[in-house]
Order: sequence, then structure tokens, then C-alpha cells
Amino acid sequence: MTTATLKAVSTAAALKLPRDRFPARTVPNDWAATRLRRAAVWQHTTGTPFVLANPVVQAKRVRGLAHLLDWLEDFPGASWQQRWLASGAESLGAQWRRAPLHWLNHRGRRSSWLPSELSNGMKVLICADVLRPSLEWLVSVPSLKGDLAPGLALVRDRDGFARLQAHCDGRADLSAPSRRLVLQRVAVLLAAKGGTVGDIMLGDVLELAETETAVRTSWPKDLPVFYSVLRELEIFGPESPTGWRELRTGGQQTPEELIDRYRIECRPIRDLLVDYLRERQPALDYNSLRGLAYFLGCRFWRDLELHHPGIDTLHLPADVATAWRQRLTSRPETVTGPDGATFMATVPRISFRECLAKVRSFYLDLSQWAIEDPGRWAHWVAPCPVGREDTGRRKHKRQLKARMDARTRERLPVLPVLVRTVDHRRRTAEALLRAAWQTEPGTTFTAGGQTLIRPLLRPGTSADKIWAEDLTSGKRRDLVQEEEYAFWAWAAVEVLRLTGVRIEELLEISHHSLVQYRLPTTGEIVPLLQIAPSKTDAERLLVVSPELAEVLSTIISRIRQPSGPVPMVPAYDWHECMWMPPAPLLFQRRFRTERRAISHGTVRKMLKSALADTGLVDPADGRPLNYTPHDFRRLFITDAVMNGLPPHIAQVIAGHRDINVTLGYKDPRELHQMGENPQVASSGRWAGELQRYYELTA
Repeated sequence: MTTATLKAVSTAAALKLPRDRFPARTVPNDWAATRLRRAAVWQHTTGTPFVLANPVVQAKRVRGLAHLLDWLEDFPGASWQQRWLASGAESLGAQWRRAPLHWLNHRGRRSSWLPSELSNGMKVLICADVLRPSLEWLVSVPSLKGDLAPGLALVRDRDGFARLQAHCDGRADLSAPSRRLVLQRVAVLLAAKGGTVGDIMLGDVLELAETETAVRTSWPKDLPVFYSVLRELEIFGPESPTGWRELRTGGQQTPEELIDRYRIECRPIRDLLVDYLRERQPALDYNSLRGLAYFLGCRFWRDLELHHPGIDTLHLPADVATAWRQRLTSRPETVTGPDGATFMATVPRISFRECLAKVRSFYLDLSQWAIEDPGRWAHWVAPCPVGREDTGRRKHKRQLKARMDARTRERLPVLPVLVRTVDHRRRTAEALLRAAWQTEPGTTFTAGGQTLIRPLLRPGTSADKIWAEDLTSGKRRDLVQEEEYAFWAWAAVEVLRLTGVRIEELLEISHHSLVQYRLPTTGEIVPLLQIAPSKTDAERLLVVSPELAEVLSTIISRIRQPSGPVPMVPAYDWHECMWMPPAPLLFQRRFRTERRAISHGTVRKMLKSALADTGLVDPADGRPLNYTPHDFRRLFITDAVMNGLPPHIAQVIAGHRDINVTLGYKDPRELHQMGENPQVASSGRWAGELQRYYELTA
């Protein structure tokens, strides 16, 4: 199965959930136009408005109508729709004309014009609502569906198509092919479902998307554009999501769905795990519940079933429990060697103690619950296969801190290299794109020390892309995407290293997060960055340094609309699996014809691409050095401490939960009450910022 096919299958599966919420219209068995007698159909389809100005084409259309009506009358049915279904031509898809051609050939009607005449006649019968072929048939006949919009606009819903055309023409971000595709899809829905443009339902659009995916085995083009156009015309109800991507996310899953992902064979154990998750659900957020289902369902019980088929009890023999714990400590991973070759290797699983702790809690909870409700839980009580010594929490924390300290020692000295690299990549990519815009296709240009050539435009090439060929490597490069990735990699690195925020906090920074505070003593205005609650569930304010202010102003200037405001975009919370209301987020970018919030995965991909250009390697294994967004938090705190800031105060500024719990800090203002003065006798870059922070929190 190809990658495109797998993507199509996953897309179709993602559309099934919203289709349950937004059902499509059903096509009735019969309607007035399809029950007309032949004389009435003939009179209707050969008169106004179906008469063409070109007599030659009109004659072909009339002959095609006669052939189709003769052919359909030979099949049983009380309506033309029933005869069409009985003919079997719909199952032939794009080869549907074979059926009437074969019938006509047996009756001595042969002509090279017959295929064209049949297509013209079929278009008239569909526009006249005499026939309503299925969506599958319409999608699979490209030559016919492309001609339906003008005919339907003329005879079915003139005002609706005029309104749709005017709206598409008014959107400068829509290309001509995108406009044609919107009109074509609307025509297909009207041809299959009947009615007018205003009668289209959200479920119809979902059914069309699923049909196009199944027929083409690939992701249909410009579906988000099609959805946004219809929603902007207020064709859907107010409960419709703001964007197409919101329909493709399934939302939060129930405990049953979370466990059933792992295909547990033992039904009693499966039901027990579901009941356990349901009991724990009120006290957990969704991300924790999903992680608990993963550890118990996948890493624990499913692993036991794979290695011990038929197992059906929680009372594990000693050898089974020992073997499971041993398997849990390692995992397979694709490793890239120094020569660039990839191979499978077994590497230690860092999080195995977390799984052991979850399993131990599971067994201990069952024992405790059995005392309170023995009829429900007592028969599941069994010796726990994980001892207290197996979790090794204190030792694990020391090892974890040692690993984190080692990562910080390796990455802090080379942070300036990364900062210079991302800035150089941004400026070079911007210069290349600017030079390419000013260069005619087929011409060579030089910028940023690189010489490229703009190839001649190919038919159907998107105007949003600027392609160039590298004369040295011969590689074809998308300069627009390169500039996008270079800019946002620079923005992410700068904001992360200057604030120490978490990645989810970074992506939630909006235009509203920038606030001002006037010091009551001097009247000086201090710019502040408001960090929304995340892991610590505590909001905090960061003083915006001049360096950070320049970065934020550059981001705002890039994303601001010509009219002034920052665009409102919805963001998806990957932890809670829910969409957030639209907000003027700073980390957003244009994706084809829509603006999207930048995701966690995209930020990591951009960082990986930027690190590849630094040439830095990990001294431990010689592989390319890897930075995670969380590394910048540790670098931020370490850098602050090295420049004179007390460690516990640096941790509080960064919103570090563990330090807050250890020292009892609930709010940075408590530092002043405890006698902790953030001001230090340092002439480093932190001196002025710390003085302002002290005045603010005091």
C-alpha cells in the first residue's frame, strides 16, 4: 500500500466521526422531475433555457437526449432514476457510455459522434433534475462534472451561483483553479442531492470529501478553501466549526476507545482496564488519562498478550513478571550512523520507570478499592509484579538530573553558534527570495553567496511558490518554504532562549500577551509578556528586554494584516485534544489559502533543520546535535544563574513547578515578603532587568 493510499485511508477514517455529528442529506427514491413522462421530459429539456445559441452543438445535444431516453426506456422502473439505476451504467464510472453505446450498436446506430452526443444529453438530464447520479459516479467522471456548474447556474439556482461567484471573485487569496474547483464541487452536490446552493449541508461536504478521497485514493485538493467559502456565505449553521481542520480531529476519546486502540484479546481484562480508567477519569486531565491508558493497555497488558498468548489473569508468575520488566527497559529505534546510513538498534527506554509506577498504582488501587467495594474489585486483587524498589524514584530523579545537566553542559557553549546560524539562515533565505521575485523565469540570480536559476513556469504551478534550481547540486528548491522555515526557526530560538517558556506557552503567546505596567515610584512604563497558565496552572509576567522586544516586533510586523490587526486563528490543544477559540497568536503562518497556528511538530522540524546547518555533533555518539524546545528552559535558567541571578529566583521567573513546590513559592511577589531581593550586584546583562523585576514584584 502506497503512502498516498495510507494517507487517504486515514483521512477517510478521520471524517467518519464528524459525519455522525453532521449527517448528509439522503436522496429520495423519486421526485417530480424524474416521474415525468417522456413527452414532458422532451419538451422541458429541448426548450428554454436549454437551447444553445450554436445550432450545431444544440443539434448534438438533442440527438444525445433522444439516444439516452430511448436507451433508458428499455429498462424497468416507474421513474427515470429507477431506470438509470437498473441500467448498471453507474457502476461503470468513467466508462458509463459503454452501456448505451453497446445498446445503440445492437440497433444499428453507429457514429463517431455518439460518445460526445451522449455526454451532452446526460448533462442536460442532470441539470434538469431528471437524473441524480451518485457522488461516486460524478466524482469519477471528470469530463462531465467540470461542465455542470454553468448549466446548473443557468437552470437551477441562478442567484445562488451568482452570489457564490461574486464571493470567490472577492477573495484575492483564491487562484483561478481554486475558484473553478469551488463551483465544480457545489455543482456536483446539487447534481447528486438536488436543491439549491443554500440547501447544501455540512454533512454533504463531508460525504463529498470522503467520496473524493476513496475514488482518488489521495487527499482532495483545496477542501479547506471549499469549506471556508461556504461557511463565509453562512450556508452552514452557527454550530459549524470555524475551519476544515477542526472537522478532521476526533476530539477526546472515551475510556473504551482509549483501551480498544490496543486490541486487547482478553475481554475481562479489557473491561477491567476500561472500568479503572473511568474511575480515575474525574481526577485526571485528558493527557494524563491518555498516558495511563497507553501504559496499562499497550506497554503492560498488550505486551503480555503478545509474549504469552492466552493470558487472562493479573496474578503473574514470577518469570513472566521478570521478563516483562526486562522488555520494558529497552526499545527498538532507527539510528543514523556517522556515514548517514540508517539501521535498527536497541536503545534504553528512559521512561520505563513511569510505566512501572503506573502498573504498581493500578494493582494497589485495586487492593484499596476491594476494601470499599469487594463485590466489584475483590476478585481482581493479585500480588503486584512491581515492587517499591523497582520504581527507584529517588535514584531515577538523580539519574534524570545528571542527564539533563550533561545536556546543558553540552549545549550551552554552542548556543551562540545556533543563534548565529538561525539568524544567518533567515537573512540568506530572505535575500534569495527577494532576488528570485525580481528575476524572470529562466534567468540566473545570485544572493547570499548562492547562485540559482529560476526555471520556466510549468502549467498549473501555484503562484504561491517560487522555485529555483541550485546550479551546484541540481536540486529544485521552494524558496518560499525555505524562507518560512528559516524565519520561524529564528523566531522560535530567540523567544525560547530569551524567555525560558515551555513550547506550549510559546505557541499560546498572542498579541494580547503584550501588556504594559507603569512603576508607581518613577512612572516608567515596563513592557511585560503575559504567559498563560500551562503546566503549573499559574499565570506569570516576564519583563520584555530590548532584545526580546525587537524579536516580537519583527514577528508582529510579519503576520499583521494590511489593515492593521493581527489575524485571529484557532489553535489545537494536543494535550486536551480540543480546539481553542480563535486568537491573535504570534506563531502563525499562511498555509496555502488559510492562516494556521504553528504546531509543536512544525517547531521541532524547524529546529532540526536549523541544527543540521550548524554542523554540530553530539560528543557522546557523533550524531547531529539535537536541541529540544525544553532544552532552552534549562539554558535560560543556567545562563541567568551564571550572570548573577540566584537559582531559586531564576526558577520562579521561568515558572519551574518543582522549585515552586520545594520552596513554597506560589507567586513571585512572595519573594519580597520572604526577604529575597532579586537585585544583585552584577554589571552583566541581567542587572537592569532584575532591578525592574524587583520593583515590579515589590
